[in-house]
Amino acid sequence: MADKIIIAIDGHSSCGKSTLAKDLAKELGYRHIDSGAMYRAVTLYFLRNNINFNHALEVKEALANITISFVNNEATGKSEICLNGEDIAHHIRDMIVAEKVSEVAAIKEVRQFAVAQQQAMGKDKGIVMDGRDIGTVVFPDAELKIFMTADMDIRAKRRFQELYEKNPNITYEEVINNIQMRDYIDSNRKESPLTQADDAIVLDNTELDKEEQLKKVLQLVKECNKKVMAE
Repeated sequence: MADKIIIAIDGHSSCGKSTLAKDLAKELGYRHIDSGAMYRAVTLYFLRNNINFNHALEVKEALANITISFVNNEATGKSEICLNGEDIAHHIRDMIVAEKVSEVAAIKEVRQFAVAQQQAMGKDKGIVMDGRDIGTVVFPDAELKIFMTADMDIRAKRRFQELYEKNPNITYEEVINNIQMRDYIDSNRKESPLTQADDAIVLDNTELDKEEQLKKVLQLVKECNKKVMAE
């Protein structure tokens, strides 16, 4: 049996990173950590408690009161995120959180807080983590790095369908504007901007469905394992 590895999946908003990571982790028997969900959890806490994002001391004090954990739901087989013991999986997908998460994720103290937890979660390997700086900052030595991308229109349509089920009043224009704003902030922030790692493999899933992209990445994992065992 091959040694367990770290799989880092990065890419822009609404590229299907979490979907692929969940499917991959389930197939491999690995843990899945959605780093984006961690930043959404912090954002939710900040919004609920009226934290001033621009006040460093206020942010630090708030972070000291936050505990983020991932609990495996035996019924669904999925890893669910908890904020101070509360299952917040549905709350963090609200548009109000989506509108603020890139701003919160750009805060130095928030990134340091999240990265430290993420690195601790991966110390035993056997993990699939998705986000925007996993292959460049969190796990620069990850055995397999994937950078996901897709056409903007496809990304917006996928995100709109996801949000429309919860909020029929949402418009396509709101969704695409949100994605474009997040892309800009994520790629231009000072702390850990979204960039493709030099050794990452690009996966454009514009014309791929879930099964097709999973099949492609499982083949990459197989090839990576062979390489690791040969070293």
